[in-house]
Amino acid sequence: MAMRIATWNVNSVKARRDRLIAWLRQHRPDALCLQELKTTAEAYPAEEVRAQGFDSAVFGQKAYNGVALISPHEIEGVVRGLGDGAAARTGGNGEDEAAKPPSSNNEEARLIRGEIRGVIVFSAYFPNGRSVGTPPYAGKLAWMGRLLNLLEDRFDPKDPLVLAGDFNVAPHDSDAKNPEKWAGSVLCHAGAREALERIRAWGFVDVVRKHNPEGGLYSWWDYRQLGFPKNDGLRIDHVFATAPVAEASVGAWVDRNQRKGAKTDKPSDHAPVVADFDL
Repeated sequence: MAMRIATWNVNSVKARRDRLIAWLRQHRPDALCLQELKTTAEAYPAEEVRAQGFDSAVFGQKAYNGVALISPHEIEGVVRGLGDGAAARTGGNGEDEAAKPPSSNNEEARLIRGEIRGVIVFSAYFPNGRSVGTPPYAGKLAWMGRLLNLLEDRFDPKDPLVLAGDFNVAPHDSDAKNPEKWAGSVLCHAGAREALERIRAWGFVDVVRKHNPEGGLYSWWDYRQLGFPKNDGLRIDHVFATAPVAEASVGAWVDRNQRKGAKTDKPSDHAPVVADFDL
């Protein structure tokens, strides 16, 4: 049976609400992982989403971060956060830490998981890290290490599991239009790539790379300097799957249409990444 799993950093669900509703109506995913909601669970447009036949599980945070799972199927066993008791604040987006309100459990709203049609689906928003050598970059690497610990402690690579989201890492130079421009940045730094590879090597297949081994497929383009018209992009949004799921993958693609738009209908700087499975 076909199963479509997608991930999309909407960069404010309030600003992208109409796009989100239209996308759900058109593509009917079995699971959509959202990141950077920038709103609380109470302000999330749950009723508008439900009107399209989808339920939501939300881990929100006022003005920053925020992740969600959306599905037309029941979302079972929802867990919010890393659950390791740590409450370190990463400052991953470059904001002033003093101005950042903590989420309800004093953990940034960066991870949510639930079971959808027998597959454990994670929606993850990795910290950006600001710049190499800063405390936020150390926090980024630490958060990735905590995620790996969670996987090692509570799951097995034989489990049907999908980790999808904005990982804020382009794994290879082929995932950047102009790799020399980004060399040494927090998105392409060797340390971040090594941390991501440790997560992937735990037991994941990079599904997009499986179907696009040559690279040159991007999911994020800077709003500045005509990033999208020049296709000066990076692939930092990913769908990782364990073998029981990855072996059933039949395709993966980026919906570039959602990065297009006029000033009156400004898109997110990310486009949805979609993976299709025959499960």
